[in-house]
Amino acid sequence: MNLKAKKILLFNPRSANSKYRIPNSILQVGASIHGKYDYVFVDGNLEKNPWKKIENYFKTGEFKYFCPTVMPGPQLKQAIPYSKKISESFPGTIVIWGGYFASNQYQSSLDSGYVDYIINGPGDIAFQSLINSLEAKKHEDIISIKNLIFKKDGQIIKTAKEALLDQDNLPSLPYSYLNSFYPLEYYLGKTFLGKKTFSYHSSFGCPFTCSFCAVVPIYNARWKGKSAKKIYEDISYFKENYSIDAIEFHDNNFFTSRKRVIEFSKLILNEGISWWGEGRIDTLNQYSDEDLLLLRKAGCKMIFLGAETGNDEILKQMDKGGKQSGQMIREFALRMKKVGIIPEMSFVLGLPADSEEKVMQQIEWDINFIKEIKNLNPDTEIIIYLYSPVPTEGSDLYQQILDAGFLFPKHLEDWISPSWENFDLRKNPLTPWLKPAMVDKIKNFETVLNGYYPTVSDFRIRGFKKTLLRFLSSIRYKKGIYAFPYEIKILQKIWKYRQPEIEGFYME
Repeated sequence: MNLKAKKILLFNPRSANSKYRIPNSILQVGASIHGKYDYVFVDGNLEKNPWKKIENYFKTGEFKYFCPTVMPGPQLKQAIPYSKKISESFPGTIVIWGGYFASNQYQSSLDSGYVDYIINGPGDIAFQSLINSLEAKKHEDIISIKNLIFKKDGQIIKTAKEALLDQDNLPSLPYSYLNSFYPLEYYLGKTFLGKKTFSYHSSFGCPFTCSFCAVVPIYNARWKGKSAKKIYEDISYFKENYSIDAIEFHDNNFFTSRKRVIEFSKLILNEGISWWGEGRIDTLNQYSDEDLLLLRKAGCKMIFLGAETGNDEILKQMDKGGKQSGQMIREFALRMKKVGIIPEMSFVLGLPADSEEKVMQQIEWDINFIKEIKNLNPDTEIIIYLYSPVPTEGSDLYQQILDAGFLFPKHLEDWISPSWENFDLRKNPLTPWLKPAMVDKIKNFETVLNGYYPTVSDFRIRGFKKTLLRFLSSIRYKKGIYAFPYEIKILQKIWKYRQPEIEGFYME
């Protein structure tokens, strides 16, 4: 360990749905410097006062690097003010950001004056290389490090993107070291999947270029995954040592490689572990019924699927890629019903159109399509997002939203206003073409839908609660009367109804 070097603080800011989720992003960075530099973890999800802990570390005079992972939404409420405080209170500190927000909103981040460097994508090599150059005072070498964004002489420099690395050959994540800061049992929460649910990343990237997705500018249609054997070894370790009984795979696209998924399913077949992962309908539709049955027998309980819309023209507008269509979504919902896996389908409503009338028509069309999917397979979980633009430069959709007058905030602090926080949660898009009446239509339908079909992931809504919610929502749902559903909202508020897209699966 390089004891002469100043220490590094890796910070995971608090997020609304990540209290029990192992902070894989800072673990990945920690693995790259483990045994080479002295570093500590601070997890904002598990600290009552994260700033106090961070401040106490820096007051020792031993720390030089403040390194938060920065995702859109709630994490910004700590990442932004803490980074600013660090720079003001401890001059000379170098602030290094990673995460989707930093990579996609690099202009406002670097213009803030208190973010020095951004890791643009995986930091397995970039982070250690940057620290090496800074510690050796070889600033001229930094421009040759891949996956970096920074300012030099007032100009923003984006270095070349690095090829995704072989995931099996990367250093093991320092779980034992994390355990010295936060007992790993803290991260094994109760969900509808199991009593001890473990969060895990088995791959990086996605091989598609959907124009509404924040991953696309970072990975550019690239994907790399750990082998089935490596995944099984990691999971076996946690089962043997921590008695896990469920897994959430937080890959952007867990099911990309059928061969890998089938091999993994065979390995885990008799382990008694339930699991959930994210995939694409057109990818999984290429799996045979026998493949899907194997997944179910191996513990796959639910799959998150980006349906987005049942309208084929809008799918083209989204640059969805692949062969997905409205008809395929219908057919796949039935296939999932047949094999007993719950499809959790997300829909993105409120894309730009030529007129306000056409935007509303598209919204109503998708509402009816969602009801059609629920009729085909009532077990289908529905997640509704309002379209929130991402800076996928070069795409027709991004140009369309710029032409419509949409602009991202220029100042970093603006992102922590309530309206922009909800923007990042895809609940308040701030897009000029989506009018209040349209937003009300979508949100009221969502309320009625969640009343008539409460999510299976909220196991507090059972028995008479579920019966009463369905009774109150039934006429509205069947007749299409969505306006002012106050009676449903009141019960959902009293019973603290959870929306998994905002709060995750974990229950207190």
